[in-house]
Amino acid sequence: MTDFAAMLAPADGQPAVPLIPLAADQLAAWLAGQGERVRTGVAAQGFKAAADQVAMIAGDGPSDWLALAGVATGALGPWALAAAAQKLPPGRYALAGELGQAGLGWCLAQHRFTRYRRAEPVAPRVLTTTSLAAIHAAVPEAEAVALVRDLIDTPAGDLTPADLAQAVIDIARPFGADVRVVTGEALLSENFPAIHAVGRAASAAPRLIELYWGDAAHPRLAIIGKGITFDSGGLNIKPTSGMANMKKDMGGAAHALALARLVMQAGLRVRLHMLIPAAENAISGNAFRPGDIIATRAGKTVEITNTDAEGRLVLCDCLALAAEHSPELMIDFATLTGAARVALGPQLPALFANDDALASEYLAAGASVGDPLWRLPLWAPYQDMLKSEVADMVNSADGGFAGAITAALFLERFVPAGLPWLHLDTFAWTPAAKPGRPKGGEALGLRAAWAMLRSRYQ
Repeated sequence: MTDFAAMLAPADGQPAVPLIPLAADQLAAWLAGQGERVRTGVAAQGFKAAADQVAMIAGDGPSDWLALAGVATGALGPWALAAAAQKLPPGRYALAGELGQAGLGWCLAQHRFTRYRRAEPVAPRVLTTTSLAAIHAAVPEAEAVALVRDLIDTPAGDLTPADLAQAVIDIARPFGADVRVVTGEALLSENFPAIHAVGRAASAAPRLIELYWGDAAHPRLAIIGKGITFDSGGLNIKPTSGMANMKKDMGGAAHALALARLVMQAGLRVRLHMLIPAAENAISGNAFRPGDIIATRAGKTVEITNTDAEGRLVLCDCLALAAEHSPELMIDFATLTGAARVALGPQLPALFANDDALASEYLAAGASVGDPLWRLPLWAPYQDMLKSEVADMVNSADGGFAGAITAALFLERFVPAGLPWLHLDTFAWTPAAKPGRPKGGEALGLRAAWAMLRSRYQ
């Protein structure tokens, strides 16, 4: 893991190049107070203080250099200094003003996924600041986001359900958390039939991964993440274009594990119960089929109308198990539907909640940390789309209407009335690189959840 703690440091008076964030409407006033050398350097580089624009102004001596970073007006957001961290030469920089939330992007802009290629070592860009609290907040969040990215970017051949279980064990060990893994045929004997049905066709056996941590006397918090390590679509096989990025279908599990790590690292006053149903949706002679009727832990039967709607099946067993322990709050993360992406695009996760105040709390937390969400309704009349003639429900409604909503309504059937529940349908992917956010796996909705939990339980 990248040493993010080495990239942010308290100001200590040691030599450093001043880094000055400037919004476009501040540039003229700032230039008016500078000497001719600085004004000439700014003009020569065409620096207009546009967001993500960076300039280095040479000085007469090493102590006279300046670095300028174009930013948006207002407090520094998470990605305000990410471009500067990517473009400036390695060295030590002293931030002028408050760090705000910009430590996250400063750190993550320097993170690389290097498991499969040799990378030349690069000295870090170190940012010094007087904002000590911002440093303490940024480093664990950067570690959590990097964990999500690295897990998602790992190909399915190297991140099987067994590998995902080992990742949970490795994260749990330093915090003294307990991990329980139910594997293969044991899923049937322990009443997780839906997880077994989805994963039984793969050569790597499916698993239920549970993590327990914290004082049993504290409020119980359930965090669940969809862990489909690769999704072929099953017998309703995806086309090539739809299968290309399906290593990311365990993105919900990556979010859940990263959030659990943040909870344990901060010592929140909760009894944490994290659940990951890990399986590969593969094709073989014993793959589950369209028309099959499968059982679930909750006792409800499901007619399979589409084997590519498997995420909700593995999640329903985990929702039922978590609900048996009556948590104070239950959150699930899942790369669940293409319909959510059609509606909201790649940057906005779809949020569903069975409690208006809880939804508002999550949305406000996301706005406060620059991790936006958009709420979609649990529109009860659409429950009719899930009716089956031969079972309690179908797993996928006919037609293309309201796909994200009907998927959420399916999950809601496994949440007891009155149990506060949040469901995040997240893309977990950046399709086009931006400063601090390379193309590939991404944490979307994670920091919003963390801000909400920190506010509630710290």
